[in-house]
Amino acid sequence: MFLGKTRRDFGLLIAAAAFGLTAIFTSQPAVAQSTAFRQALAETVSDDRDIAGFYRENGFAPIWTGASPEDLARRKALVRTLGEVERHGLPAARYDLPGLMARMGAARSARDLGQIEGELTRTFLRLARDMQSGILVPSRVDSEIKREVLYVDPAANLSGLVSGDPKAFFRGLMPQSNEYARLMKQKLRLEHLLAQGGWGAMVPASTLKPGESGAAVVALRNRLINMGYLARSASPQYDAALQSAIQAFQADHGLETDGVAGTTTIAALNISVEQRLKSVIVAMERERWLTPNRGKRHILVNLTDFSARIMDDDTLTFQTRAVIGKNLSDRRSPEFSDEMEHMVINPTWHVPRSIAVKEYLPQMKRNPNAASHLRLYDSRGREVNRGAVNFGAYTARNFPFAIKQPPSDRNALGLVKFMFPNKYNIYLHDTPQKALFGREKRDFSHGCIRLQQPFDFAYTLLAKQEADPKAYFHSVLNNGREAIVPLKTHVPVHLIYRTAFTQAQGRTQYRGDVYGRDAKIWDALEKAGVSLGAVQG
Repeated sequence: MFLGKTRRDFGLLIAAAAFGLTAIFTSQPAVAQSTAFRQALAETVSDDRDIAGFYRENGFAPIWTGASPEDLARRKALVRTLGEVERHGLPAARYDLPGLMARMGAARSARDLGQIEGELTRTFLRLARDMQSGILVPSRVDSEIKREVLYVDPAANLSGLVSGDPKAFFRGLMPQSNEYARLMKQKLRLEHLLAQGGWGAMVPASTLKPGESGAAVVALRNRLINMGYLARSASPQYDAALQSAIQAFQADHGLETDGVAGTTTIAALNISVEQRLKSVIVAMERERWLTPNRGKRHILVNLTDFSARIMDDDTLTFQTRAVIGKNLSDRRSPEFSDEMEHMVINPTWHVPRSIAVKEYLPQMKRNPNAASHLRLYDSRGREVNRGAVNFGAYTARNFPFAIKQPPSDRNALGLVKFMFPNKYNIYLHDTPQKALFGREKRDFSHGCIRLQQPFDFAYTLLAKQEADPKAYFHSVLNNGREAIVPLKTHVPVHLIYRTAFTQAQGRTQYRGDVYGRDAKIWDALEKAGVSLGAVQG
């Protein structure tokens, strides 16, 4: 709530802002059309090409400070939205509503009104951009966030404001996704919990197992009760009910659901409400970065969740575990969106040059027959006999060969890859290293996304264009030759990174900050003025 005011006080503030300029018009009905008003407005907006152009086109007529019912409705809607920006995880000080209120209340002349008119428009455009597209530039926070944010043209926002219902327009500024609405609801719930003292005492143990009892088990039980995973009980035993609650908690946090409160489970349990609230606010900012039109059918790869999902009409159609890029500077999977165009069955692995010269060239210098499953090709595409190559004569800079692995079930890409051509050379693919999918934390690749169930993923994609997708897929696979299978309708792919995300039904999910990106985003948001209020566990 704005400046901690009550709902009644906030209503009075809106009314004051809405009607506070009316007295000037009552005594000076033509003041908004005066030369003094237009001159002051022109001076105030002269340094902003978009705003200046808008007012030149409308003859420097007011859209906020006029006496008309339309102007009144616009400034009421603006003030109300500015008073609620913190609900969206935006910094109230960035828009200086108290300063705007004071200036509106102190206006006494046409010149004052012209200046206020320009400032209201400047504030409106800043607010509109922030609510639509976020307050941060992703790539400035972390260079591996390659997301291209859609920015609405200021002229379009001004046109939309003056041509429609102001209340509806302001409601439409925030992301209209179900995810954003659910994140906002969770933010308000966590803020209430934070004000009430959080989830209580942390669990003073490193590991607890079924059958144990004692003070640490009581602390574990109380923590789960406060989190909503367990009904109230005074039992000191790690019993079946407590084990089931732990399993539910583990499922919501991407942990192995063994019902044992091991090191990672207790570490997750002891994360404070404050930290979870930060994750939700960061997720809301990230939601503003995503394109509003994600595709009726689209693929979501959540890097922190180590998963890939196929979504249809915001409903989960298929999900599989995934392996993402290792947490090293040259291997982390980037974040971006593109369109999947085709799949390659029985793919050849064209070894990226960085891998060829950093990993395989040193091996071949030591032993020319190392990595014998790989083949060398010259610049004209001819296979090269390794026995004729002096690998010691080459460095990472002058190594002249391409390295490829032909199709096979031992191929590094497995038996199928899914292509959304992009400049980062990232794609989804099968892998022969199936054991890695059993790990909780699955960052092992060079950057591409490995899928645990690539065949089922392919069947789901092909179901839109083949009567029997499984039979079709295997008819191509059984040929043993590399084959490109186009998707008749391209499917948007979104590589996202969410340490907090919601479900249509069920609790909010939380994951670890595997690359540390959300910590960077929170730091940037905090520097921009975002705060949590009371800090408690």
